[in-house]
Amino acid sequence: MSTLSSLSAAGSADSLAAASGSSGAAANALITTHKPQHLALLQDRHALLVTRAPLPGVKPAPGQPGAASDYVPPTPDIFVAVLANGLVLAFNGHVDLGTGIRTSLAQIVAEELDVDLERVDMVLGHTEAAPNQGPTIASATIQISAVPLRKAAAQARAWFVAQAANVLAVDAATLRVDDGLIQSADGGRIDYWTVLNRGGAILSLADAVVLKPAAEYRIVGKSTPRVDIPAKATGALTYVHDVRVAGMLHGRVVRPPYAGLDSGSFIGNSLLDVDEASVANLPGIVKIVRQGDFVGIVAEREEQAIRAARQLKLRWAPIPPAPDLSDLAQALRTAPSTLRPLTEQGNVDAALADGTELACDYLWPYQMHASIGPSCAVADYRDDGLTVWAGTQNPHMLRIDLKRLLDLGEDKIEIVRLEAAGCYGRNCADDVCADAALLSKAVGAPVRVQLSREQEHAWEPKGTAQLMTVRGAVDRHGNLSAYDFSTRYPSNDAPLLALLLTGVVPAEPRTLQMGDRTAVPPYRYESMRIACHDMPPLVRSSWLRGVSALPNSFAHDCFVDELAEQAGQDPLAFRLRHLDDSRAVDLLRAVAARAGWQHGANGSRGQPNADGWLHGRGVAYARYIHSRFPGFGAAWSAWVIDLRVDPKTGRIVVDKIVVGQDTGMMVNPDGVRHQIHGNVIQSLSRALKESVSFDAKGVTSLEWGAYPILGFKDIPDIDVVLMPRQDEPPMGAGESASVPGAAAVANALFDATGKRFRAPPFTPERVMQVLRDK
Repeated sequence: MSTLSSLSAAGSADSLAAASGSSGAAANALITTHKPQHLALLQDRHALLVTRAPLPGVKPAPGQPGAASDYVPPTPDIFVAVLANGLVLAFNGHVDLGTGIRTSLAQIVAEELDVDLERVDMVLGHTEAAPNQGPTIASATIQISAVPLRKAAAQARAWFVAQAANVLAVDAATLRVDDGLIQSADGGRIDYWTVLNRGGAILSLADAVVLKPAAEYRIVGKSTPRVDIPAKATGALTYVHDVRVAGMLHGRVVRPPYAGLDSGSFIGNSLLDVDEASVANLPGIVKIVRQGDFVGIVAEREEQAIRAARQLKLRWAPIPPAPDLSDLAQALRTAPSTLRPLTEQGNVDAALADGTELACDYLWPYQMHASIGPSCAVADYRDDGLTVWAGTQNPHMLRIDLKRLLDLGEDKIEIVRLEAAGCYGRNCADDVCADAALLSKAVGAPVRVQLSREQEHAWEPKGTAQLMTVRGAVDRHGNLSAYDFSTRYPSNDAPLLALLLTGVVPAEPRTLQMGDRTAVPPYRYESMRIACHDMPPLVRSSWLRGVSALPNSFAHDCFVDELAEQAGQDPLAFRLRHLDDSRAVDLLRAVAARAGWQHGANGSRGQPNADGWLHGRGVAYARYIHSRFPGFGAAWSAWVIDLRVDPKTGRIVVDKIVVGQDTGMMVNPDGVRHQIHGNVIQSLSRALKESVSFDAKGVTSLEWGAYPILGFKDIPDIDVVLMPRQDEPPMGAGESASVPGAAAVANALFDATGKRFRAPPFTPERVMQVLRDK
């Protein structure tokens, strides 16, 4: 159901749907503020609201990225609003990045409230409506931020049942509810909407709420078509790129010549001259805006802004060379860092000396989010405040950054979150919002800004590189005895670009503690030492799917595969023997059974089969442990992959992947399955193809030819195994299936070639290099 008429009882405007991104309303119907709708809900005497006293945003833990302020909204947070017209509004501070949480959250609300799913409309991430629940990261929406929503829906149902018990003069425990219709055993009946016509209420969210047991679920746990797909399939959905508002102008930015760098005294201080005469002959130019190293052009039409941005002549001071990343491992090894011990048990050095030791390095490259569509935003700066239509995954945090940039109170800034091109972390979606806001303020009119492909590739904060150094050993009985692991991780803070270019914040190196995700291996080692080397960024970086967990797990699971081979044991059996987590064991066994794993069987190991190809099979397992160390777990995942390698060219063909996941309770099993498919495809692309290149000027991977990604023809058969754990808490499905992927590919490559591959991407050129290496 659309939200277009959702607040009619409260006298709302008719365009909340587009503002919330929940329907396919026309883009030109967008309103500029949501505050009247929020206030109207609170004033509606025929609505039931479950609210919470407003709170400031949660401050990031020490050493973690993010921003926080002491701002407290003037009105309560609303989680669930049941309206007399039969509609249910539900509010969550996270956003849907293509993972399907809009559908899953609506299922949770509908289940606990006992209404049909079609009645529920989700409002996600809108700063004037949704509670501040932090950025949408770490597979945490269903696992964590959905909890108050679930409680609010259950609390609302209990209120309705209590009201009905009074009206029907029966015991509340004897009543049953079906799509808001409350019925008693003696035939009495009343529905939610009739109750509301008698008078609504505002309830404070309670912790002690009776939740529906999983055995009684009718909606949660059932595969449900995603509510956003019809509008996307028909082209009706309003993406942020589609937004048009009255009087809107078009802007383009001209970035500095230090592509992808965000620390150093030259940042914000290098622009010497803007030759406005160089574009004086062009039509439609409204204004050229300069502030520090920030340069933007506003024009009446988009093509006019594009042409002017290309033609504008700028003079820059000499720029220091970018860090030399031609030898990435050496650059990471020698960069200044701070050693941070994480955990230590047993006598690692003695166990290494007594066992059969193996030592090696694993190297992970810089990679992009590589959003298919360049980032876009529309901003409208007025005397009474700023409205930004954004594709951000961090609406409330973006509001804090814009406050700092514009010296404007958070109460004056509204972020209307709309869907955008997919991302796997932080791309340029926030940066382009700041661009649009600066240009809108300069011209006093709404301004739409879209980045070029080259700007998106050059300036999006990259997924950072990582170097993992490992020593380990097996004892005389073939058991894992020692593990000495350290990871080097350049920080990934990436302040809002406009804050740096304008000089509002200094471009100083920032060291965070983000390299510790899944730093402890899942396997049982008698002695273990785990450490992280925290270092400032080498180039502009931010979180990318799996953050440091994927590279760390790549090292963990490649290394255990190497130790299994050294011990002369089957790699699956070796893993199972050293896992204490029963859910991990069950998952690996289920995936292996589906894949038809044969104990002790080997692939080609360097000797081509009769078809001339090298065939191999690999296995890998990981549980994604995220957040500040020691962190907490999301879903369990395991892969078995079958591939072949052309020994003459190094070309890899992936034939089949069996991937399993234990997600705990699955709200929408088909949604989980689809999310796993997306994880597999993207992580396979990262393992086989993706690596950012640099030169002395910065990023050189400025278009798809220089940064290829997996295409449709490269997608293998993907068989998904979902573990039946509906009686367990939900663990989140956003990232977990990606974490073991690269290790599975590398282990299969060993089985095919007899060579170890310790540095993705496994391009044909790299495969041939390893095959030639004696």
